Amino acid sequence: MRVEGVSKHFGEGETRVDALRDVSLDVFPGEVVALLGPSGSGKTTLLNVIGCILDPSAGTMELDGERVLHDGQWQRGDLRRLRLDKIGFIFQAHNLLPFLDAIDNVTVIQQLAGTDAGTARKRASQLLDDLEVGHRKHAMPAKLSGGEAQRVAIARALANSPRIILADEPTAALDSKRAGIVMDLLRKLAIARDAAVITVTHDEKIFDRFDRIFELRDGRL
Repeated sequence: MRVEGVSKHFGEGETRVDALRDVSLDVFPGEVVALLGPSGSGKTTLLNVIGCILDPSAGTMELDGERVLHDGQWQRGDLRRLRLDKIGFIFQAHNLLPFLDAIDNVTVIQQLAGTDAGTARKRASQLLDDLEVGHRKHAMPAKLSGGEAQRVAIARALANSPRIILADEPTAALDSKRAGIVMDLLRKLAIARDAAVITVTHDEKIFDRFDRIFELRDGRL
């Protein structure tokens, strides 16, 4: 993943807020990096730009060898398909579908990408087991604890074996042991799939799991 000169502002004139200022960043295949910074520094904004969710004001970006943004303009019309195929999102809020149980929340994302139901369900079950929440695979989201729901959401983000994983405080709701399990699984996937992992975190107990640590302040990296 390569970001060059990405900026993002909200509003104009006296109300303008510069959330990102000329940010450039490379994250290489198999690499797991952390993004630190105080509240309001632009961390989540940067993740949302990289994830092709938020339109930047300027900049160029390449994802998995493809230039998807040039001079602030998207180069693809099917950004939703790009996200589905190549990007895994782990949000602060788990955002599980409330009408599906845990395993179906992980299965459905694979079926949307074209995986057959049997294969999707088998992979979903394995991921839930890896994250020590397999015993809750038939539980509805409302019946899961916060930590369990987060681990199901992490399994969903990894289900399509994305090349780019964007994680916003993925271990905030987890104890030290389970935080380590999550980070070890992210690293394992990064190496196996040549994926790039970017993690926004304040969780000091996982700092030793990162190859590099970046800091954002006032929108500058």
